Amino acid sequence: MTTPPSATPPSATPPSATPPSATPASSAPPSATPPSAAPPSAAPPSATPASSAPPTAASPVSTAPRPAPWVRTRLRAAPLGTLLGAALAFVAVLLAAALPRAQDRGADQALRSFLEHSAAGNASLQVTAPSPDSGQSAQALDATLEKLLARTGSTFRVDPESTVHGTRTTKRQQLLNPELSRPAGFPPSMNLLHVRQAEAHVKLAEGHWPSSTPTAPAQAAPGEMTPLQVVLSQKAAATLGARVGSVLKSESRVDGTPSVEVVGLYAVLDESDDFWTDNLGCLARACEHYYGESLAWDVDALVGTGDLDRMSTWSRTAEDFWQLPVDIGHLRADRLDATRKDIASYLAGPTAATLAQETGRARLHTTSWLPERFEEARARTQAAAPLAAIGPAGVGGVAFVVLCLAGALAADRRDAELRLLLARGGSRAAIVGRLLGEGAVTVLPAAAAATALAVLVLPTPRLAPTLLSAAAVALLALLAFPVRAAVLLTPARPAGRWRRPVAELLVLIATAAAVVEVRRRGVAPPGSDLDPLLIAAPLLLALCGGLLLARLQPVVTGWLARAAGRGSGLVGFLGLARAARGPATTGTQARGRTGPSVLPMVALLVAITTGGFGAAVLQSVDSSRLGVARLTVGGDVAISAYGKSPLPAGLAKAAGELPGVRTSVPLWIDHDSSLLGTTVRSSQVTVIAAEPAAYAELSRVLGCGSFEPALLATGGAPSADAPVPALFSASLARQARQGGTYTVQPGDGGELKVRVAGTVDCTPAHPARDAATVVVPAGAATALMGGADRPNRWLGLGDVDGDRLRALVRSKLPATSGTPAPAPAPIPGSGSSAGPAPLDEVYPVHTSADAVTELGADPLQRSAQRLFWAAMAGAAGFALLAVLLTLMRTVPERAALLARLRTMGLRRRQGVALILAETLPQTLAATLGGALVAAAAVALLGPAMDLSTLVGAHVPDGVRLTAGPVLTQALGLAALVAAAVCVEAATSGRRQITTELRAGDQR
Repeated sequence: MTTPPSATPPSATPPSATPPSATPASSAPPSATPPSAAPPSAAPPSATPASSAPPTAASPVSTAPRPAPWVRTRLRAAPLGTLLGAALAFVAVLLAAALPRAQDRGADQALRSFLEHSAAGNASLQVTAPSPDSGQSAQALDATLEKLLARTGSTFRVDPESTVHGTRTTKRQQLLNPELSRPAGFPPSMNLLHVRQAEAHVKLAEGHWPSSTPTAPAQAAPGEMTPLQVVLSQKAAATLGARVGSVLKSESRVDGTPSVEVVGLYAVLDESDDFWTDNLGCLARACEHYYGESLAWDVDALVGTGDLDRMSTWSRTAEDFWQLPVDIGHLRADRLDATRKDIASYLAGPTAATLAQETGRARLHTTSWLPERFEEARARTQAAAPLAAIGPAGVGGVAFVVLCLAGALAADRRDAELRLLLARGGSRAAIVGRLLGEGAVTVLPAAAAATALAVLVLPTPRLAPTLLSAAAVALLALLAFPVRAAVLLTPARPAGRWRRPVAELLVLIATAAAVVEVRRRGVAPPGSDLDPLLIAAPLLLALCGGLLLARLQPVVTGWLARAAGRGSGLVGFLGLARAARGPATTGTQARGRTGPSVLPMVALLVAITTGGFGAAVLQSVDSSRLGVARLTVGGDVAISAYGKSPLPAGLAKAAGELPGVRTSVPLWIDHDSSLLGTTVRSSQVTVIAAEPAAYAELSRVLGCGSFEPALLATGGAPSADAPVPALFSASLARQARQGGTYTVQPGDGGELKVRVAGTVDCTPAHPARDAATVVVPAGAATALMGGADRPNRWLGLGDVDGDRLRALVRSKLPATSGTPAPAPAPIPGSGSSAGPAPLDEVYPVHTSADAVTELGADPLQRSAQRLFWAAMAGAAGFALLAVLLTLMRTVPERAALLARLRTMGLRRRQGVALILAETLPQTLAATLGGALVAAAAVALLGPAMDLSTLVGAHVPDGVRLTAGPVLTQALGLAALVAAAVCVEAATSGRRQITTELRAGDQR
């Protein structure tokens, strides 16, 4: 069977090469115009227009029309291509500019959220210094604060309005007044503070503020001191039994008995204000202090500026303090290392030495928990960096391929025009320069608009990564067409057969090195930044897969074409044959078939591989998070009782009958049991009594200590002397003797003899790996141990509504618990406001769904996932565009072929089928190859990823290979591409065939 000859592409003489306003033909030398030259618009860039000749004296000034500007003429000749090129550049640059900003925003939000939760109350610089022996004043405290604040603001800032500073005594003194409250016989203790900002946060309720002038004389009578004037909070005064005018005395000393006089009482405006929770002691209310089990009160009082110089007489020593809360909202993840170094210098470094010298306080000391928190935040960011980088790397690789394809398509479309310009005297440099000018007019404004839009929509302080990324993509979009044109216009050289194998070998070596390094070090080695080579490993695997498919796909498609050629139909054979041979190269230098293009296949493979690998990571995160949540709860749902009290009668049975419950496991747990007879004589253990079959199913599903229920079979009603089979934890099994009998004694009384029937390393009711546990069958425990006849915990598996289970718990509460007794009245002034517990907290209900939500509430996890899926959507769009660009590249040749076949009787449906047979094999091959490469990437790289940060808890396993995420990404992208190919074949193909039939073959 012979294949009809392919017509010359219609782009050999493109309409865009003959704009009506081009330079007249007379401007070019006749000898430079070949017989097949295009219209005179294709004047060489270096030609001098005729209108530039100076007019002669005998003739008037020439009125010949000036040649139209090159760039304007070319852009107006192909407006649709111009708009599409600008749109492609705009989208590519927008993604390139937006991804770094989205990463920065997510990292900053995650850092601030982590610090707000982990460093609550500890996100401050705590500066202290001994108070001077004399000359203490409020002005000295304020001056030191100004010098401390002057050294902040480089990488971290402190809000001056939120600082707290003042003076405090360093040791509490007992108040010996007999009228004061002594709940357990111990006297209350008091500390004195002067806080500069205190008056703005309280309201004077009674009395007056302490005097601002010094109280003199220092000694009122022999053995006594003039009392210091203080103000107390109303709640503290009510707790102590003090009032305005009370003189509170401390222990006697040789140099005089210190005392304070309560001159006023204040009420705190807002006790939840950070001002009161940031290490200010017991200023808002009295604090409880226990000596063993005996209660005593601690209170703090405020001193005025008049007694600042005498505060040390209360406890002999006093210290000045300055609390400088760091503004977490202005911290940036990209400057975290610099911020940590600056704070470390502030704590103990050059800044600390300079401050000690400037303030004149040699013993100035600064402490903070922020350096430790910064280290934790940096480790978390590094652990989440691989997932955050996989998506942008994938979309970057696919976008690179698309821009290269777009440049190749534009060069092929204008190949005849460019060669004509070269033949008519234009130099390659001048032609490439004109093409750069064309691209600059379209690409640069689109790139600038895209960058500005990304900056406006995603505001972040850091601008350099955005500009660098946008500039790189804009440069690629600008140079793709001119570079391709320069290659086409370069004289052909003898092809070296060694070039492609060497390039493929280099790619293979780089891929193997990256995979080995990932397996050795991990994707994100602890304590180091993300290595670009390690994160590029999935892309290199995709590139290797694309190169391998480029070798195999023509061979396999050729086999299929030969098999189809043995049949009677033409469509399948012709389509598969064209798919195996690839498009014809344009130009006069080399005509023929070169095989299918590698670029669209690589684009699909990169998109599918990165999408499948990232989806497998997220699937492993979700499954690991669910496993952690189930172990934390003990199942999908759990009902617990406080202490050793049993669950209400019938609650476990009713809970097991709820819709969605697959496995119901009532349990009796005692944490105070003892195990006798082991090598250590007696051990404290946790005894779990459960029905063996249900508990074995629960252990199997949770992956925690699976065992065969037959191990706990008792074979009838056990006697008091017969040992009951039991499962020992691994730690207890090492202490047990083979074949020995042991005695379990619960804390509530009773006794049970057991023998070791098996060993478990974990058990759902008490999942700690090193816990000492003993699992016994429920029947034996009920008969021989006290209290085991009623479960005190219920665990269930299944999709159970937590609210419905809580409603069931409320309905089963005893009548006496339905209306709990009111809580005892709080001690006056103590601030105790504990009321009755809510009904659903009498027997708390926990669900794995709530635990999963809590584990996944970290902004670091959410931002990494959002960024990945956004990048995958962009990669899928670019991969689809790569396929469409490939179709557009072969449109002229395919349209001419179909037009000729239509004259031979080819029907429209057969034409569409021919297009599909030609284009879909590459898509299907890329889908299958992408799925295999994604599976290989998960198998090779997955175990090296640490998912603990993304899960929210420590998990030992990495990414697990499951078919669902990989196939979903591959088949989804394949379906999208196939649908686009079908639409293009059914619409544009018919229109192009009709155009070819009307125009005829003019080539």
